Amino acid sequence: MLSRSSQAPALRLPLPQDAVDRPLAAFRRDYLDGESTGWHSHARAQLLYALRGVMRIATGGASFVVPAGRSLWVPAGEPHAVSIVGQVAMRALFLREDAARAGPARVTVLATSPLLRELILAACEEPLEWDEHGRGGHLAALMLEEIRRAPSLPFGVPEPREPRLAKLAAALRADPACQLSLEEWAVRVGASPRGLSRLFRAETGLSFGAWRQAMRLAEAAALLAQGVPPARAGAAVGYASAPAFGAAFRAAFGVTPAAAGR
Repeated sequence: MLSRSSQAPALRLPLPQDAVDRPLAAFRRDYLDGESTGWHSHARAQLLYALRGVMRIATGGASFVVPAGRSLWVPAGEPHAVSIVGQVAMRALFLREDAARAGPARVTVLATSPLLRELILAACEEPLEWDEHGRGGHLAALMLEEIRRAPSLPFGVPEPREPRLAKLAAALRADPACQLSLEEWAVRVGASPRGLSRLFRAETGLSFGAWRQAMRLAEAAALLAQGVPPARAGAAVGYASAPAFGAAFRAAFGVTPAAAGR
């Protein structure tokens, strides 16, 4: 995952969708495995939807795994970078300031209803300057209502910036199944266990154990979205048994691992 602190200032990427005189405009693009957008921002809020594949999206304060069938809400002006896992079909909405009030105030993963999915796909077939009193206007009104109603999902993991925590976080993302304790990590990064524990809470709002579990479950969600069986996905991120993984996944996301992988 890209680290915001190590990047050049985010570029403002102007797109026609940022300037069209409509409450929202659709955007579509397909990406290849391994592609990355680099750090950038947009003048308008975005709803990024993964029709297939997995998007990993970094912001200044957190990282997000967005599997197929989920959306990420990105407020206007928010620096972010998108990394592609597998072949991703991205479909997005750019929302004018008045329309953006339908969405959250911060970067959020949203559950995407079947209706919202179909509305996004239909909007991609409309011209940028769609008929405000015709089909385009009806689609836009329904999309804004579905965005207002969309439940948020805990696919985001706070991103620590303090150098020692950042080193630890990068190592755990590379090997989510690593079983080193907080005390062992403290030795590796050059901190006391008590100091490392305080830093985790100060930087992420979570204990080390809670942060590691959130990271592991987000990584497991990415594996499930790529078709990895639940038992293998759980083992790959450090769960010793399928029941333990299933219980933790259901508690975090409200669905079973099998349902998340569909």
